[in-house]
Amino acid sequence: MRFTDVETFVVANPGKGYGGRYFVFVKLSTDTGATGWGEVYSPPFDAATVEAVVADVFERSVKGTDPFRIEERTRLLYSLAFTGRPDVTIGGIISAFDMASWDIVGKETNRNVTDLIGGLVRDRVRSYTYLYPANDDPTEDVYVDATLAAETAVKYVEKGHTAIKFDPAGPYRAVGPRQPSMNELTRSAAFVNEIRAAVGNTADLLFGTHGQFTVSGAIRLGQLLEPATPLWFEEPCPPDIPEATAEVARHCSVPIAAGERLTSIHEFQRLLVNGVGILQPNLGRAGGITAGKKIAALAEVHGAQVAPHLYSGPIGGAANIAVAATIPNFLILEGIQEWGGFHADILTNPVRWEDGYVIPFSEPGLGTEVNEEVARANPWVAGQTHLAMTEDTNDWPG
Repeated sequence: MRFTDVETFVVANPGKGYGGRYFVFVKLSTDTGATGWGEVYSPPFDAATVEAVVADVFERSVKGTDPFRIEERTRLLYSLAFTGRPDVTIGGIISAFDMASWDIVGKETNRNVTDLIGGLVRDRVRSYTYLYPANDDPTEDVYVDATLAAETAVKYVEKGHTAIKFDPAGPYRAVGPRQPSMNELTRSAAFVNEIRAAVGNTADLLFGTHGQFTVSGAIRLGQLLEPATPLWFEEPCPPDIPEATAEVARHCSVPIAAGERLTSIHEFQRLLVNGVGILQPNLGRAGGITAGKKIAALAEVHGAQVAPHLYSGPIGGAANIAVAATIPNFLILEGIQEWGGFHADILTNPVRWEDGYVIPFSEPGLGTEVNEEVARANPWVAGQTHLAMTEDTNDWPG
């Protein structure tokens, strides 16, 4: 069996765009007719460029190789052009090819991927969601109005969610890190306190910042969050300065989580040696299922936990679910609300969510595939990237 073809689907995410503007799915085919699916997370290019880069890497380094030789292929791709270091572009492509390879191996052996990477250690996987407007009403700004946020959080809890994430501290800018203003600090404290008062002990609260702050600014904010006992304080400092994040952890009792923007096991090791206790790999960027298992093993040695990140499509979600269900140090899994809407429509076999938990797939391979009819009916043609910082580089008044 050898790889023969690749097809990339850049699929527009209709409606409110929860999970990003578009999803990048990759389909690999073999000379036996087998196919496998993977996903690239948030590539920093427009759609046409993404497709060209995927095709280039496939033609030069994947075509003609054996789908079962996953580790060898990963090492070769990681070292393309004498690089051999973390890179978000090749990292995303490695991730997609890795998922697709495991998908094919599972289908060829008639086993779900979870059986091939150690087997289940749990029959259900706890998930959380971002705090989105309860009725998908764009006029509801749940990141400005703490009272509205609390009311919306209650509605999520009533649906069965046991953990909710929000990040009201301000926009994500290309310049920084910065000191949070007094207004940002006050708003953040009001958010976490009002939501805690509204949901009581029925849900964990997850506070995100997307790496915006200086060490001292993050410490000030983190200490304000302590009375509400959030499950974590996410990415308080920029992702390329793990030493700064470690300093925040030493001065704040709220657990620190980080890792959604990292690629390769090496970058996650830097977090671990700097005392970060919750790792958040996005398997569409960090190296796929193979890297996910390695990251979890590294975390286990350090007594740390893993909470796979997802702000993309559900093929990456399926990979996250497989790893989460098979590691002993799993904490919680990110989802997009209840995994419904377009995240269900784009799959042949939707993710099964019940009362705050995801039920792992049991079908061969990843357990699901992209619905190609839906994918082709929703092409992404605009030039924007999947995610973006605000383009306003002026000092933010908060």
